[in-house]
Amino acid sequence: MCARNRPRERPSVAGTPTDVVHIRLGSFLLFFAIAMGALGLVSQVPVLTGIMAVVAVIAVIDIAVAVHRQSQRENEEDDSAGME
Repeated sequence: MCARNRPRERPSVAGTPTDVVHIRLGSFLLFFAIAMGALGLVSQVPVLTGIMAVVAVIAVIDIAVAVHRQSQRENEEDDSAGME
């Protein structure tokens, strides 16, 4: 079947580009913060470990808020959330 003849599919999650960016960059930042925090623990630099702990908590909160916004939008939609 040709690509022109296929019906358009809609993604199952109604995410805005902003939410997607928050989740993806937040997860990268969380991974980086955990790695740097572990490095701070190994090298016995408590300031680095503390700063990275704060950054990790902020990243987790940001990801949670973005996921919550996505689920709120999904619940507000009247039509189905599956592929059409």
